[in-house]
Amino acid sequence: MLPTRTGLLAEAFTDIRAALEKHYLATTFSWQDVAQRYRRSRVGAFWLTINMGVLIAALGFVFGTLFRSPMQEFLPYICVSLIFWGFISSSINEGCTAFIGAEGIILQVRMPLFTQVLRTLYRNAIILGHNILIYPVVLLAVGRMPTWHVLLAVPGFVILSLNLVWIMLILGVLCARYRDMTQVMQNLLQVIMYLTPVMWMPRTLPEGISRLLLDLNPFYHLISIVRDPLLGGLPSTTSWIACIVYVVAGWGGALLLFDRYRHRIPYWL
Repeated sequence: MLPTRTGLLAEAFTDIRAALEKHYLATTFSWQDVAQRYRRSRVGAFWLTINMGVLIAALGFVFGTLFRSPMQEFLPYICVSLIFWGFISSSINEGCTAFIGAEGIILQVRMPLFTQVLRTLYRNAIILGHNILIYPVVLLAVGRMPTWHVLLAVPGFVILSLNLVWIMLILGVLCARYRDMTQVMQNLLQVIMYLTPVMWMPRTLPEGISRLLLDLNPFYHLISIVRDPLLGGLPSTTSWIACIVYVVAGWGGALLLFDRYRHRIPYWL
């Protein structure tokens, strides 16, 4: 006999549904987080844009020279790569402390726990919104124009965000219980960054191992479905299928974990 909705995953569905219905809570918290970080600054959150712009210019020049890549091609590539890798890595790192950082709210105020995961995602989406302003400036600087493929970045971003949310939910639960997991993930993401074509282009790999190394790297597929359209190309069918499979499988595991341990999270804090 199959379990009914009221039994299986009931707590997880109830919490997530309540958080989505009260999405304004996560939105308000995320705006306050960004505003608090740059309070009394004249430039405000646009320091994020300036910092990212300087990083893109410096790394674009250094790695473009090392790899002997035409700046017209390499600068937009590293621009989009760094912007979206920053969004991915920051979301995952901060997802580890989504519940830990909101300890005071969780223990004192009755609200859905999933709100804290949405809050973390929204906060990083706001930062992404500031950083993406660099993209048209870089295209203008190198004399390139976006193509109609850029529209595919929208569904790509939706799929990317859906994957990030389940990753953040799982890590938020695990790190609330095992605090060392936060440091493990920070170190792991640093390694993954160098294994993922962020500061280097896939074509620089030897032909014998390039396809295998890329296909086995989930972060390559996650960043490709957004990056490739912005650079005027089409993501591979493999990347689309892989990211959709990640959504289905990842959310299945995340819901099971969240449903089982949701009530323990306040005690772990």
